[in-house]
Amino acid sequence: MINQSSIRDIGLAPKGQAKLSWVQNYMPVLNRIKDGFSLEKPFAGKKIVICLHLEAKTGYLAQVLKAGGAEVTVTASNPLSTQDDVVAALVESGIRAFAWHGASQEEYEMHHHQAMAQEPDLIIDDGGDIIALLHKEYSKQISNIIGGCEETTTGILRLKAMEKSGVLSIPVIAVNDALMKYLFDNRYGTGQSVWESIMHTTNLVIAGKSVIVVGYGWCGKGVAMRAKGLGARVIITEIDPVKANEALLDGFEVMPMQRAAAAGNFFVTVTGNCNVIRKEHFDVMPDGAVLANAGHFDVEIKKPDLYESALSTRTIKPNIEEFVLAGGRKIFLLAEGRLVNLASGNGHPVEIMDLSFAIQALSMQYLLKTKETLKPGVISVPQEIDQRVADLRLNAIGVEIDRMTKEQEQYLADWAMG
Repeated sequence: MINQSSIRDIGLAPKGQAKLSWVQNYMPVLNRIKDGFSLEKPFAGKKIVICLHLEAKTGYLAQVLKAGGAEVTVTASNPLSTQDDVVAALVESGIRAFAWHGASQEEYEMHHHQAMAQEPDLIIDDGGDIIALLHKEYSKQISNIIGGCEETTTGILRLKAMEKSGVLSIPVIAVNDALMKYLFDNRYGTGQSVWESIMHTTNLVIAGKSVIVVGYGWCGKGVAMRAKGLGARVIITEIDPVKANEALLDGFEVMPMQRAAAAGNFFVTVTGNCNVIRKEHFDVMPDGAVLANAGHFDVEIKKPDLYESALSTRTIKPNIEEFVLAGGRKIFLLAEGRLVNLASGNGHPVEIMDLSFAIQALSMQYLLKTKETLKPGVISVPQEIDQRVADLRLNAIGVEIDRMTKEQEQYLADWAMG
C-alpha cells in the first residue's frame, strides 16, 4: 500500500512521468481546460473515481481533474490495458490508485471495491462496471453521488438497460454519444489504434488479405476504412439493415458471418455484443486466421468454443495464442480476446483522446453546476460542451472558420423569408 493505493511498483514512476509529459505536449484542449480548472478549483472538496484504461492519456485527465481541486482515485476498466509505470507516476503525484497490469478477475474486482470504498461524489466509467457495482453493492452511497460519465458504447448500452429496468438511480452523461467523441474517437481513434496493434503484434502484412469487420457502427467504420487503406479486401457483417446498406455504399462487401468466416484472414469484432464469432464460424475459418476484438469486453469472440474445439493451445509470442483444430488448421487469438488496441497496444492517438477527455472534464463540471436540477437517467452531452471543445481544438491548432452574419442568422430563424 502506497498512499492508500494498491499498485505494482512505485519505483516505475519516473518512466510513467515521462509518458505523461509526452502526451501533455499533444493535448492542447485539455491543457486549456486545466488552466481554467487550476484557477477556479471547481471540484474542491469533491471525490472523483475514474475507471478507465490506465495509460498516459487517461493519467493526464486524472491530473487535470486533480488540478481542479478534486481528490482523485483511479482504477482499471481492463486488466491488460493498465500501464504500471503510469499508475506509479499518478500515485507519486498525489492520485490514489488501485490497479496493476495483468490483474486476475479476483484482483480486478478487488480494485473496484477499493475504489468504491473511497465514497466518490462523481464517477467516470468505461464499460459500466463501477456504476453497476454502485447499484449492486454500494447502494447506500447513491444518495451522495452527484452523477457520472460513461466513456464507451458498451457502457451506454448497459446504462440504458438499467434505465429501462428502472434501476438507474443517478444521472449519467453519455460522453460516448457526444459529436466530438464518437465522430473522432470511435472512428479515427479505433481505426488507427486497432491496426497499429494488430500489425505490431503479428508483424503480418494487411495488403491483399481478407478482413472481416464484425459490426459497422462508428468503430467498425473506422476499422474498415483503415483496412481498406492498407490494401485489404474488406467484408462487413451486420444485423442492422441500415448499416448494411451504408457499408455497401461505402464500397464494402456485406454477407452473413457464416459465409464471411470461410473467407477471412483477419477478423475484428466491434459490436458490443457477446458470441458474435462462435464454434460454427471457427469450424470453417482458413488456416492461419487471426482473431482480434475491439469491443470493450472479452465476450465477442466465444473463447469457450475455441478452447473446446482445439486439439492443443499455446502462447507462441506475447499476446498471440495458437489454437490447433482438427485437420491441423491453426487459428490465432490476439490479447486473450480483450480490447486489442489497449491490451496489445497504446490505445487511441493522443490528439484524439484530447477531444474525448476534454468532453469528460467539462461534463464533470456540468454535473457539478447542474446537480440541483438533474434527474436519474442517461443524459446527453450538452451541445455547448461539444461546441466549446470543437472551438478550443481549432483555436489550439490555429485554424479559423467563418461565422454567420446577423443577416444570415435572421434568414435561418425566419420561416417567412424565401
